[in-house]
Amino acid sequence: MKNLIRQLPLLFSFTLPFAAQAESGQQPQVKLETNYGDIIIQLDQDKAPISVNNFLSYVEEGFYNGTIFHRVIKNFMVQGGGFTQDFDQKGTHKPIENEADNGLNNKRGTVAMARTNDPHSATSQFFINTVDNDFLDFRGKAPSGWGYAVFGE
Repeated sequence: MKNLIRQLPLLFSFTLPFAAQAESGQQPQVKLETNYGDIIIQLDQDKAPISVNNFLSYVEEGFYNGTIFHRVIKNFMVQGGGFTQDFDQKGTHKPIENEADNGLNNKRGTVAMARTNDPHSATSQFFINTVDNDFLDFRGKAPSGWGYAVFGE
């Protein structure tokens, strides 16, 4: 699988097929279109408003179109949202505040903001948990305890 991913990058883009739901008071959804099939992601604007608004701004701009999942780790997660299929890093907006203390957990199937060692450094990159990763959950506001903000599933 690792060799296949190197040879055929997993391309993706997003669409907003369910925008009317957000207008009707329901949580927004996006469709992640990949060359391996589509994934519907339910966003949690109530518990992660900063992360969801940030993510939706990139979606609406078309920022993610033609990008790849550049980090794929079996029994952990897949990460994307920052590189083109030529592995060129895309420019981003300013970092957002970490919302990992929102009560959502990094369980299988959830989507969270990727970041550097700085807890408040997330921009466009996100990851999908392929297994339960409770060690990524918020533990406290110490630098090593911030965790990774889940904003969808």
